[in-house]
Amino acid sequence: MLKALWIKFKESALSVLPVALIVLILNCTPLINFGTTETVIFGCSAFLLILGIALFNLGADIAMTPMGEQIGSSLPKAGRFKTLLAVCFIMGIFITIAEPDLEALASQVKAVLSGTLLKWSIGFGVGIFLVLSVLKIVFRVSLSQMLTFFYLLLFALVSLVLINGNEAFLPLAFDSGGVTTGPITVPFIMALGLGVSASLGDKKDRESSFGFIALCSIGPILAVMALGIFAKGEIDYNIPTDKYTIVANAGEVMSTLLHTMKEVAVALLPIVACFFILQMLFMRLPRKRILQIIIGIGYTFFGLVIFLTAVNVGFMPIGYSLGEQLAQAHPALLLTLSFILGFTVVLAEPAIHVLKRQVETVTGGAVSKRSMLIALSVGVAVSITLSVVRIMFGFSILYYVIPGYFISLGLAFFVPKLYTAIAFDSGGVASGPLTSTFILPFIIGVCFVWNGYSDTAILTDAFGLVAMVAMTPLITIQALGFKAIASKTLRERNAMKRILDEDDEQIIRFM
Repeated sequence: MLKALWIKFKESALSVLPVALIVLILNCTPLINFGTTETVIFGCSAFLLILGIALFNLGADIAMTPMGEQIGSSLPKAGRFKTLLAVCFIMGIFITIAEPDLEALASQVKAVLSGTLLKWSIGFGVGIFLVLSVLKIVFRVSLSQMLTFFYLLLFALVSLVLINGNEAFLPLAFDSGGVTTGPITVPFIMALGLGVSASLGDKKDRESSFGFIALCSIGPILAVMALGIFAKGEIDYNIPTDKYTIVANAGEVMSTLLHTMKEVAVALLPIVACFFILQMLFMRLPRKRILQIIIGIGYTFFGLVIFLTAVNVGFMPIGYSLGEQLAQAHPALLLTLSFILGFTVVLAEPAIHVLKRQVETVTGGAVSKRSMLIALSVGVAVSITLSVVRIMFGFSILYYVIPGYFISLGLAFFVPKLYTAIAFDSGGVASGPLTSTFILPFIIGVCFVWNGYSDTAILTDAFGLVAMVAMTPLITIQALGFKAIASKTLRERNAMKRILDEDDEQIIRFM
């Protein structure tokens, strides 16, 4: 186990160090000026981030993924298909409302909507779409067709929100699709898809095991859009300065740690409780396997606690301060640094490592981990850069998401279904906790300075970043698939041309 943890630690270090080094290098330039305390706390947070991701990834391998696969495969084999649908619906609700990132979203609309109403609405959206994901496999429905239908429905709701005069809901609605697929739910839902596909899907259809994250990301957007149609009043936002101040007091660090432990425990509890209830009723796994899963749950819990504490104590304040100070630089320099930061930050998202392993396994190495990381890094880098451009010019997020999603859905008609499924899953996975707790504060800091230290523009101009991070991988990964198909077609055409160019007499003699 220690050897496996050491391997995970090295992988995590390679993921986090580029982000940390960029911040530390910028601190050595005239652009950025962090104090000694800030620098030391950031360095300690970076180390804890590495340790947290390592523990989380190990826990996902030996607990979260096997739990999802066992639930997804055991219930159909036992003839409990209706039970499987009920479990998916209930877990979709309770896992979602327990996600820590959702609490931050709910607090932004409390002036017009009850936070409880918002969280339960989003939970029902995820639950319904998790059931639809299972039915997709059973009835062999194309993921591309489902995505096209629901995104057309989504944009129809956009028009109704605009008619009602609640345009401020749009960035929050699109962001909700990213924040609800957090580090706890992603490994479990992805593994659940693998298990259901293995039991109920076509064994030759590799695409069927993907698409769960993609569909579950649509439910929250539709839910918030629907609420936005009927909501009355204006959404208020004030910068939470207490969250963007470095935590240097030991008492405050301990308070953050305890609060994070409570959040993670509440988020993990529905999955663990459901698994053990199903274990007693239907699955009957051997004790040795159960012991491994319990140990894995422990790794997952402590990994996420360390990870989230590190980002709250050190990364969130540094991200906000970094955005504030870089916003005073030349626009071209700000855009360049935003691109570089976006290119590296996706490497530190915990669930990315779960996704790339699953992709490489399911595709038999046809889609390598390296090509996946490059495509995701480019996508996230472009999304952050475009978000800064939107702050500079102050236009609606619809100018990005409408053409972006139409391009994504258009590419789905020209690339293999597998690439489309991987791409739409990747969008939800890329917009993980580090995006919410480091990049979003960075963008808020930029927006705050760029708009003359006013809070009013942050909700419309800064929010929507998570939606952008979730959208651009859809294009870059499908472009990867389009390139693969084009290369294959070109090779086949060249091979046919060489055959036709051969002398006819030689061909006859060969035959």
